[in-house]
Amino acid sequence: MEILLKREYKKKHHTIGFVSIDGKYFCDCLEDKDRNLTQNMTVAEINAVKEYGNTAIPTGRYKLMPYDSPKFGCVLPMVMAVPGFSYILIHWGNTIAHTLGCPLFGRNKAVGKVLNSRKTIEELMQKHINPAWERGEEVWLEIK
Repeated sequence: MEILLKREYKKKHHTIGFVSIDGKYFCDCLEDKDRNLTQNMTVAEINAVKEYGNTAIPTGRYKLMPYDSPKFGCVLPMVMAVPGFSYILIHWGNTIAHTLGCPLFGRNKAVGKVLNSRKTIEELMQKHINPAWERGEEVWLEIK
């Protein structure tokens, strides 16, 4: 399964993008500020630009794996091998105050926010990611 996150609106403190699954629009995404990091940069290059808690993860293609999150109390997709970042999960939240680099999925119906995030994550997991993992499929996130 392929999940595409296309960053569309790069604001002073946050980034809004659109998420599609296997080519079909699924939801919107809120991230921290896009600082033009890429997966091909070295960790030293990333760390020279990154501001902890205020930086979106680098663009690139990442494998998603199940992670039983103690913080969220459920299994969520972990974005693997993100250079310069650790424990990046796709999880619910409404503002950039709810993330430290993790993409927040929901509906961008208010400036600088995503709404219905918990419901969106539940739908993502129940209808898309969990069935793919149960079929033995790999799940990938590409950020452009």
